[in-house]
Amino acid sequence: MESLIVAIPSENPGGLEARVGEHFGHCELYTLVEIKGEQVLSVGTLPNVPHQHGGCMAPVEHLAGNGVRALIAGGMGMRPLMGFQQKGIAVYHGGKAPSVGHAVQELLEGKLARFSTDFTCGGCS
Repeated sequence: MESLIVAIPSENPGGLEARVGEHFGHCELYTLVEIKGEQVLSVGTLPNVPHQHGGCMAPVEHLAGNGVRALIAGGMGMRPLMGFQQKGIAVYHGGKAPSVGHAVQELLEGKLARFSTDFTCGGCS
């Protein structure tokens, strides 16, 4: 089984105890969690790129370029969701989790719903 890098928009300073950011494109950083099976292999952070009006694809490219294969987010518009789908990055709704660690645990337990074209909130144009 291959490992998987999951990105979670996070409040500073990031890590498993950090709060989950409300919107993936406007967070200051992402906590990157590498998992294999049900085990956490590593935890790190990745600064976000500047988010400007209409620039919703910049974070998509940034995360894909850093090996991310899954994202847990609280909100997302249609344009970046489609970008993540094109890059093969699964997007899960986990904005209600009290911390990054809780969101990752819920992902491992199969409790997070995947975003679909019918399940978006917030948004970029």
